[in-house]
Amino acid sequence: MCLLSVQFGLQPTLTKTFTPDGVCRSTVVLVQEGLKFCFAYIMLRISGAKQSAVVGWTPNQWIRVAFLPAALYALQNMAALQAYQHLDSLTFNVLNQTKTLSAAMCCYLVMGKRQSFMQIFSLILLLLSALTMEGLVPLESLMFRSSNVSTSQVDWNSTHWSNGVAPILLASFISGLSGALSQRNLQSSGGGRNPYLFSMELCSASILILGSSLVFSNDGKRVTEDGFWAGWVPQLWIPITTNAIGGIIVGLVTKYAGSVRKGFALIFGIFLSGVVQAMLDQSHGVSREQVAGGVLAGVSLWIHATHPYQSKKLKNA
Repeated sequence: MCLLSVQFGLQPTLTKTFTPDGVCRSTVVLVQEGLKFCFAYIMLRISGAKQSAVVGWTPNQWIRVAFLPAALYALQNMAALQAYQHLDSLTFNVLNQTKTLSAAMCCYLVMGKRQSFMQIFSLILLLLSALTMEGLVPLESLMFRSSNVSTSQVDWNSTHWSNGVAPILLASFISGLSGALSQRNLQSSGGGRNPYLFSMELCSASILILGSSLVFSNDGKRVTEDGFWAGWVPQLWIPITTNAIGGIIVGLVTKYAGSVRKGFALIFGIFLSGVVQAMLDQSHGVSREQVAGGVLAGVSLWIHATHPYQSKKLKNA
């Protein structure tokens, strides 16, 4: 949980600092997925579950279970990488938590999983935190004061919105949908699928999909003309490695600590990203809107994690 908080809080800063603007995003995501595959394989070997994990495994099962979520994850990673480069750490992490809203909606549509009244309230609070941080809901209105600020003052054509806010909201929605599909596929396969094996399946499918897309995309033309490593710098391996390790840590925390404690780890990660931003960007620091949005997001995650839905049978038991 401590590692997850640190990785979650520092990842936006590391990515924005060490990722060159001109680097080909497809090559970054490809290498990141390959590195994540290696880490998952190492953890599978260390856990001693390699033999039991592959019993009954078939290519058809891999295609059925992993390819659609992998395609969504690949698109999510591309959008998130663009947002990393155009948003500050605190804004990225708070807006990224809107994936809780999309996950709840998609889990209900895909799997029929319901939310409690308090969880629905927390999701509305989470949406309010994002709107407050972006100035769409004036901070004064939360304090029940009159305000002359209107949403018409928001520059919708700015690169902050087109290259930052829009990509991270897209990535968050895709994260909820792909997570719901992955959960359904895991449960439909008997619930005993090894998480490291599933990570390897997702990574290998993502690599195949992204590699094939290079044949038709502008990134593929750039790789052909300038080479695969065009625009790369040695420091770029720092955010790639931490992001790959973070994917493994999330799986471990979810499995052994549970989603409630994972929510607390993410709350501390939001706080940490705000502290880091205030220390590194002393000229701008952290605005009142960002503080309010971060607090609302933290409260939302706490409410959602501590008030799970209970069926009427459990309530009456």
